[in-house]
Parts: sequence; C-alpha cells; structure tokens
Amino acid sequence: MPAGWCAAMAEFRMPSLGADMEAGTLVEWRVAPGESVTRGDIIAVVETQKGAIEIEVFETGTVRDLAVEPGQKVPVGTVMARIEAAAGKPVAAPAAPAAVAAVAAEPRLIAPKPPPPRPALAVAPPAPIGARRLISPAARKRAAELGVDLDALAGSGPKGVVTLADVEAAKAPPPPKPLAPPAKPAAADQARMAAMRRAIAAAMTRSKREIPHFYLATTIDLTGLLTWLEQANRERGVDQRLLYAAPLIKAVAVALKKFPELNGVWIEDRFEPRASVHAGIAISLRGGGLIAPAIHDADTLDLDNLMRGFRDLVGRARAGGLKSSELSDSTVTITSLGDQGVETVFPVIYPPQVAMVGFGSIVERPWAIPGPALAVRRVITATLAADHRVSDGHRGALFLRALDGLLQKPEEL
Repeated sequence: MPAGWCAAMAEFRMPSLGADMEAGTLVEWRVAPGESVTRGDIIAVVETQKGAIEIEVFETGTVRDLAVEPGQKVPVGTVMARIEAAAGKPVAAPAAPAAVAAVAAEPRLIAPKPPPPRPALAVAPPAPIGARRLISPAARKRAAELGVDLDALAGSGPKGVVTLADVEAAKAPPPPKPLAPPAKPAAADQARMAAMRRAIAAAMTRSKREIPHFYLATTIDLTGLLTWLEQANRERGVDQRLLYAAPLIKAVAVALKKFPELNGVWIEDRFEPRASVHAGIAISLRGGGLIAPAIHDADTLDLDNLMRGFRDLVGRARAGGLKSSELSDSTVTITSLGDQGVETVFPVIYPPQVAMVGFGSIVERPWAIPGPALAVRRVITATLAADHRVSDGHRGALFLRALDGLLQKPEEL
C-alpha cells in the first residue's frame, strides 16, 4: 500500500428485505476474515420470516472482521462486518435504511477459529529394505478376502507379526446409510407461519394507513396473444415453452417505462423514481404465506429469458434459496390469482412501492369485433392499485391503455 494512503473501510449492515422486516437471524457466514470478496458475492445466509435468504455484498475488497455470530438475531441496519476496499479503490459505506436507527453499541468482533487438528493415524513403520514382513498365513488369506492393505498394518504379535486379529480390526466399517433429514415439528411450522402472517399484517396495515390508494380496472382481449403463444410453443420443447405470465410481466415492465411515476418508492415524504424496472412477482408459498422477489430489469429481457427467470424465481422462492437483492430491489409488484379462478384482484400496495398490478383468470366472453360482429373471445381483467400522492386516475388509465396495446402485439414484446 503506498505511503500515506488510507484504505477505505465499508460497513456491511443487515439489509432490509422488505417493509415487514425488523430483524433477521444470522445462519452462517460464507466468508472469513482476510478473504477477498467481489460485489455481488454471497457472504452470509440470514433467516427471516420469509425463509433463509442469501445476502450479497455490495463492495469489492477484503473482509477485515465479522461483528455478528451465527445464531444471533440482528436488527436491520446493524453492522455485521467491515470490508476494506481493494488498493486504489476506496468505497463508501452503504447507508442503513432510513427507517432504521443505527446500532450505537460497538459490536463484538469474532476471531477466526483455527482449523481443528487432524487425528493422527496409526501407520506401520516402513520395513527395512530387503526385510520380509512377518504375517501369519491366516492373516494373509483374510486380508486378501477383505481387501486390506497389509503394508499399512502394524503387527501386534510377537516381533511385530501381523495376526488375524489385526486384519479383522483393520476391516473398514460399511459406509453409514444416509439419514433422511428430520422433519420439522408441526409446532415449528406453525410458529414460522404465525411470524410470517404477523409481518404481512404489519406491512399491509402500514400500506392502508399511509398510502392513499386508488384503483382502476380494464378488460383486455388476450385471444391474439394466446393464439400466438400456442403457435410459438409448437416449435419448442416442453421445458422451453412460454406461459402467458411471461408476456404479461414484460408488457407491464415496458408500459412502466412510459409512466415513471408508477415505478419507484416513497421514502421520507418524497417519491424516488427508479430508472430500472425490477418487477416483484407475488408467489404463494407451500404451506401458506406470500413472498414477492424481483425479476431484475424485466423491461430489457426477451420473453425466453424472462420465462427462465420466472421459473427459477418461483422454484427458489418455494425452496428457500432467494438472494437479498431480489427481496429489496422491487420497484413494482405484479400479482395474479388467475389459477385460482378469481376474475378480478384489487391488490394492496407493498410499501415503499407506489403501485401494484393485478391479473385475474382468463375467461370467455362475448366481444364486439370489427365488422361489426360479435364473437367469443378470451379476456382477462387487469387492475392497477396506485398511490395518489404520486399519480392520479388519468395517468393510471393511460397506463392500462398502454398495457392493453402492448398485449395486442405479443410478437413485438
């Protein structure tokens, strides 16, 4: 390090993984003091009401110390580690979430644990060159049957003779049968679900108390889109086929680029628009509960990559393998209850976001088409819940109209 140059030290803090999170429990560190990390690396796993979340680092440098031990419950904003920037690349410490006060007490540092000593192995001393090992005939025969290496045995008989008992003792025990993971007690599952419901209740209560919602709905003809999907899927393998969720998500993301007042967050009494559209997808969890991780930059992905991202996100959300950025970066949330047979959903905005888009089930309805004529078409109801502090019904209506127009040209998405 050049003389007089002071390395910048960043504080890695417990991130906020949603408006309903107050603290998390550190499950494990994936790094140790002295290790180098790169922005985006997974360095810890934290247990929240939403499950185990992999936490990413947002600095590049060297881990200097860890301030929290596994098993410890950590409030949002608490310093968990300190990272020294790479030489010549000083970094600024990320600010703690605005709604959370920094922890005043100096955290206790954890010294790296030395590796446990390896147990010494009893190995026969090498025989002198030309010396003949003393092995009983019965021991030699049994060793051949069991596949035991006689050169590795130290004889216990007179003058170091390898006996039958030595061979039997050296027989490797059969590998243990893999144990099935213990099932979680029903009481633990109920406690986790109760904690999740409390967190959801707190976030939704805050939403309805602080956010002046307004709602709009429109019915969109999806016949052309569904026909286009059916034709496109004929040329694809089963694992590459597109679900209609992909064009719905893409159309919402593209439409939001034209209406930036619906894509962002409300923090400290002001609206902060976001340049990128990170679409949070409401996913129901097995056993109950909801989570809404984000597909990053959804407006820039083609339908194939968006579909892969959607499948991956749903799988990891239900298996408990989400990353922290997927829970903290959403700029808007999309929900659909179409698979439950619900025709219309009026969502509650997830703070600090300012909008949420909902889709119901696809149903057949009589529909006027150019001609004039009347036909049976497959339609869907799209709804918008928006924050009246940031937008209004006029802009919301234009957004839904733009969404409708995009869905009429799926080949351009």
